[in-house]
Amino acid sequence: MENKEKSNGEIKEKQAVKKKVDWSGSLIIASLAGAFGSSFLYGYNLSVVNAPTVYIKRFYNESWERRYGHIIDEGTLTLLWSVTVSIFSIGGLVGAIITTPIVKFFGRKHTLLINNVFAIVAALLMALCQLAGSFEMLLLGRIVMGIDAGVSLSALPIYLSEISPKEIRGALGQVTAIFICIGVFSAQVLGLPEIFGNESRWPYLFGVIVVPSLIQVGILPFLPESPHYLLLEKNDKSGAEKAFQTFFGKDDVSHELKESEAQRNVKLESVLQLLRNRSVRWQIITVIITMACYQLCGLNAGLAVERLGRRPLLIGGFGLMVIFFAILTVSLTFQNHAYWLPYLSIFCILAIIASFCIGPGGIPFILTGEFFQQSQKPAAFMIAGTVNWVSNFSVGLLFPFIQAGLQTFCFLVFAVVCLAGATYLFFVLPETKNKTINEISQAFAKRNKVTLEGWEMSQFPSERKSSEEQEHNFSSTLENGETKNNIL
Repeated sequence: MENKEKSNGEIKEKQAVKKKVDWSGSLIIASLAGAFGSSFLYGYNLSVVNAPTVYIKRFYNESWERRYGHIIDEGTLTLLWSVTVSIFSIGGLVGAIITTPIVKFFGRKHTLLINNVFAIVAALLMALCQLAGSFEMLLLGRIVMGIDAGVSLSALPIYLSEISPKEIRGALGQVTAIFICIGVFSAQVLGLPEIFGNESRWPYLFGVIVVPSLIQVGILPFLPESPHYLLLEKNDKSGAEKAFQTFFGKDDVSHELKESEAQRNVKLESVLQLLRNRSVRWQIITVIITMACYQLCGLNAGLAVERLGRRPLLIGGFGLMVIFFAILTVSLTFQNHAYWLPYLSIFCILAIIASFCIGPGGIPFILTGEFFQQSQKPAAFMIAGTVNWVSNFSVGLLFPFIQAGLQTFCFLVFAVVCLAGATYLFFVLPETKNKTINEISQAFAKRNKVTLEGWEMSQFPSERKSSEEQEHNFSSTLENGETKNNIL
């Protein structure tokens, strides 16, 4: 009885400590500036080409006719437009691959700063393409912008996770997802005909990209580098200590320095080793399916993640998207039969975006970190990132052809994907909120046909730590610097 009371007292003490964690001003500024100049631009460029589609195609035709004396045939134009949309993902995959050596050499903050060069160059190429009469400039700008997105989606979570107290890393990690959705919505608003979505002003939609980049360039230099990078990569203990003090808002950061120092001995598991590891087979399958649905659901942040849990938000988000995609299909099919149906279509599009933000927008990245041991996270994120960008590329390349073939029924394809994803998650995904890595692995153990003891034996000997240390590693998820550091 005495031990039980002592245990309850310790739990209450830990909860009290968590409530005392404050968001320092430097941490808030770093998260907002980082997300605005990185994940916001990713979301913005996912949807910015939608509004001016007609005008861009007309520009392609005019440029082609000026050069070759005839317009583009319909099939070639569709293919060229598909490439315009999907080539962004090719750049993203390239950016994800080059992030590892860049963040290791330049650091997390400086990687984000250097990355703005890609964004500014891309903005100039795309904004001036019509003036120069070169559609190749738009294509080149899209792929360069993709490189910016690939780097930012990898470097930003690393930076944010390494500058934040572990008690709020889950919430801070959602900043990325929130700004992705804000970016998507902003592109839709700026693409309205009354603003930039018309024949004379559509290049301005791409010129706007320089604004978030310049804001980030103006703010980040005044903030410290990641303390984790300073300590482990530069052996600058004094600099790391000052950085921890700035971001954590306290003087005594000896515990944080000790935790970072302990990560020197983590042994990383390769992608091939992870794929061969039977004890995480269903975790890998779940990550692949979740990440694929994340892109294939038809939309290229949930603040309630910690309150409601991952499982209901993912299933609910995909489920709502199924409903609104179905309604959107009906409203588009019969839009000429009633004056109010076009407004219903607009409502459905906004509802789909909102449903995406509920869970699918950010949770897949969180789950990838929660499913695996520290040594497995780099390989796990490599797999997740590859699926993410390949799926993104597939949607961009194939959707114009799907739309041409199915007309107003094209959105049913996305409804089927969302329904399949929600069904799989309902039967397979356990709730991971507030669960240790041991508890999550036990939930998957039966499907993987291994015991928890077998799972423990499959880990590297150096990783057999106390349950308290394992819980810390689990809660680090993509919040820990090593997570995406060697990944995307």
